[in-house]
Amino acid sequence: MAGKRGEDVVLKVPEGTVIRDAASGRVIADMSGETQRYVILKGGHGGNGNMHYATSTMQAPKYAQPGQPARTIEVILELKMIADVGLVGYPNVGKSTLLSMSTNAKPKIADYPFTTLIPMLGVVSLGYGESFIMADIPGLIDGAADGAGKGNEFLQHIERTRLLMHVVDASGSEGRDPVEDIEAINRELSRYAVDLSDRPQIIVANKTDLIMPDAGEDDPMHRLTAYCEANGLELYPVSAATGEGVKELLFAAYRKLQEIPVDRFVFTQEMDPETEITASGESFTVSYDAKEGQYVVEGPKIEKMLGYTNLETEKGFLFFQNFLKENGILEQLKKLGIQEGDTVRLYGHAFEYYE
Repeated sequence: MAGKRGEDVVLKVPEGTVIRDAASGRVIADMSGETQRYVILKGGHGGNGNMHYATSTMQAPKYAQPGQPARTIEVILELKMIADVGLVGYPNVGKSTLLSMSTNAKPKIADYPFTTLIPMLGVVSLGYGESFIMADIPGLIDGAADGAGKGNEFLQHIERTRLLMHVVDASGSEGRDPVEDIEAINRELSRYAVDLSDRPQIIVANKTDLIMPDAGEDDPMHRLTAYCEANGLELYPVSAATGEGVKELLFAAYRKLQEIPVDRFVFTQEMDPETEITASGESFTVSYDAKEGQYVVEGPKIEKMLGYTNLETEKGFLFFQNFLKENGILEQLKKLGIQEGDTVRLYGHAFEYYE
C-alpha cells in the first residue's frame, strides 16, 4: 500500500576514473573535468497501490500496479591518473628513486626489476607556490601496448600527462643501451595511442654517478647526447641516488609545463545506460502456432504482467488491453496476419481477437 523509495547507491571514485560498460568496453562517463557526479542507472519506476484506483463506487479495488523491475549493468572502473609529468622508462632505471628524491612520495625501492607494481604520485614543490604532480609509471617492456606484463594497465596512466620524463640508465650498468631504450619505449607509446609518442618529452640520463671516468668512447652518454641533439630533445644528466642535477631537472620540467596547455584529455561518452539498458525480465515473443491455429504471446514480461493483473475485473481487463497496445504486441500480431475472431494464447489464458 505504501512502498518505500529505494536508497541511492553512491560510489566515490578518484578524479580521472573512466567508467566503461564491461560487455562492450564503451565509455559511459569520464569522472574528470566538469563531471563530478554521474548517475549510471536510475531505479525502476514505482508502481501504484490499489487505493490509487479507488472511486466513489469502488472504495477498495482489487487491482494494483507494482513497480517496474530494476535494471542492472556491469561496469569497469578504470583509473587514469591525472598528473602533470609522467616518468617512463624500462624497469630499474631509477624512476622510483627520482620520484622519492623529488617529492613526498615514498615508493618501494629495491635493486630488481618491477619493484614498482602500481603507479605512484608525488607533488614536486619548488617553493613560492610553484609545484606540479609527478607520477612514476611502472617499468614498461617490449610488447606493453599488446598487454605484455601489465602494459596496458600502466600505459593508460600516461594518457592524461602533459609532459613525459623519459628516464634512461646513462651508465649502462644494467647492460642496456639508453638510445635503444628511448626508441623502443616510444614505439610502445605510439602503438598504444598515436599521440603519446608526440607528447613533449625530457630525456633524463640517470645514474651518472656510476659512469666510469675513463670510459672514453664506450661512455653511453656520448651516443645519448648526440642522439638528443639530432632529434631536438632536451637532455638532463642526473644522479637520483646522490641528488646531483635533480633540482635543475625539476625547474626545467616546471618551465616546460608553463608552455604546455593545461587542457586535460577527457574521454567522450560512447554509451548512455539510461537509454540502452532495459529492465531484466522485460522481454516477450509473439508467434503463430500453426498446429493449434493460435497466436502465442509469451515471455517473462507477459508472465509478470499476468501475475499482477486481475482479468476478471473491468479495470484489470482494460489495463491488459492497454498493455498489449503500449508494448507493441497488437502491432506485431497484425504483422503476423491476425484477423478478427482469431485466438490469442497467453500462457493459461485464451482470447478472441477483435479490433
